[in-house]
Amino acid sequence: MKTDQPLSPEHISHVIEMALSDHVSFDDIRAEYGLREAQVKALMRENLRPSSYRTWRKRVRDFSDRRAHYK
Repeated sequence: MKTDQPLSPEHISHVIEMALSDHVSFDDIRAEYGLREAQVKALMRENLRPSSYRTWRKRVRDFSDRRAHYK
C-alpha cells in the first residue's frame, strides 16, 4: 500500500498491531506500508499512551540486543 497519502484509521491500527508483534520487523512494515522505522516510531508515539510507548520501545531495544534482525 505504498502511498504518500495519510493512512486511514484502519491502516494505522494495522501498523500498530504489526509494530507491537514480536514477529513483524520494521522492514515488513516498510514493505507493506512504505513507512520507515522513524515514521513507525512517530506513529506509535502519537497513538499510544506515553507509558505504553516507552514499554514498547524498551522491549524492541532489549530484544534487538539479542537478535540483530528484530524490528
